Amino acid sequence: TMLSFFVIVVGGLLTYLGYMGEASGKSHSLLGLSFLMGAICSGLAGFIGMKVATKANVRTTNAAQNSLGEALSIAFSGGAVMGLGVVGLGKIGREVIQHCRSFNMNIMGYDPYVSQDMFNEDEVQVVDLDTLTTVSDYITLHVPLIDSTKNLFDYDRLCQMKDTARIINVARGGIINESDLAKALNEDKIGGAAIDVFTSEPIGVDNPLVKAKNIVLTPHLGASTEEAKEGVSRAVCAQVRDYLLHEKLTNAVNMPISDLAKLKEIQPSLELSEIMGKLQSQLESGAINKIHVECAGSMDEPKTATLAFLKGMLSTRIPDRVNYINAETLAVDLGIKIEHSYTSDCSSYTNLIRTKVTGENGTNQINGSVFEGKRLRLVNILGYEMDITPRGTMLFTRNKDVPGVIGKVGSALGAAHINIGAYLLSRDSDNGEAFAVIRVDNEVPEDILSALADMPEIVSIQQIHC
Repeated sequence: TMLSFFVIVVGGLLTYLGYMGEASGKSHSLLGLSFLMGAICSGLAGFIGMKVATKANVRTTNAAQNSLGEALSIAFSGGAVMGLGVVGLGKIGREVIQHCRSFNMNIMGYDPYVSQDMFNEDEVQVVDLDTLTTVSDYITLHVPLIDSTKNLFDYDRLCQMKDTARIINVARGGIINESDLAKALNEDKIGGAAIDVFTSEPIGVDNPLVKAKNIVLTPHLGASTEEAKEGVSRAVCAQVRDYLLHEKLTNAVNMPISDLAKLKEIQPSLELSEIMGKLQSQLESGAINKIHVECAGSMDEPKTATLAFLKGMLSTRIPDRVNYINAETLAVDLGIKIEHSYTSDCSSYTNLIRTKVTGENGTNQINGSVFEGKRLRLVNILGYEMDITPRGTMLFTRNKDVPGVIGKVGSALGAAHINIGAYLLSRDSDNGEAFAVIRVDNEVPEDILSALADMPEIVSIQQIHC
């Protein structure tokens, strides 16, 4: 496509215009990038520009000593890329896939929250991370930096790559362990890397990547263009003008409804909805297929509550910044069916928000209510009646309804110096099981969780963060 061709040309121009420093003959460089694609396409442009630079084996030199023709020749030399691995199949990841299809690449994708059903199997294969790592010629990262993605590519995983493969990170610093990457490059474990984001920015001269072999480094400038800066400045001025002259709120990312009085009234319910979205996201570790949000009683804004719920649910699943404006679109892009409704049936509560999430592992339900004094409460978790304030770190535990369980769990946590702030129990006489929410003062290490899960009375246990 014309867009793909334009981005590639931009990538080629970088090899002519982007050099910094004096000629040294070393195979590392600090480049100043300025993509002419605007902020919305920065991830896509960043990937393709970096791909061209790593394929061309860019070397530090003086741009004045190179002709544009020579630079373009370097950029487009070499064989065709056969395998592309895209880690993170959110908006930017899918944009990369869409445009790289024009180059007849063999494209694989990995995302724990996305299934093959979202893609044509002849065009994109959704695989596990190990397969993607070992097969790809290029790996590009488009995931947020969260606990599960921090140091996702460490030395062991980098060594699983082909020794000719290259890795590109224009997402977030910390997804690749920088010391491990430098070691892998210097030992020729991989063919090259291109990095636009770092654990600490601006990158320091003592960063091990600065002296690593076969690497292109750029100072997080994927969206820092004159056009983007001018566009943002104009938009801000226009929005301030509209509000001062006409009290009009344009493109407000945190204003789901225009009635400010109504918004203030339901704000606690929106906070509760967002929290329940975060909880539901953690309960379903795989792809989510459908969500349903039902409001009842005095909370009569199901659409707005749904947007808040999606905002919370997607916040740790995709690299995009999620807000009330884009939450629904992002969810639809992930193949999530969205339903919301209102009912007068609020049980014994003055207001109630019921949420259901259906995913690979079944359907989970969490209900919440705002009590008098704007106190947020979870009143039903996974079918068990509860009354708990959603805050901090909690353990959701299913256990056999037999004597001694509370004592054994409490003793195990106490022995690990983990203080219990609350232990709330709900029983189900039909299946002989009990459900407990245990609030703890600090995060429970994995080995302690495994020890608890191995207790014969424990059916399941999961650590949840509000």
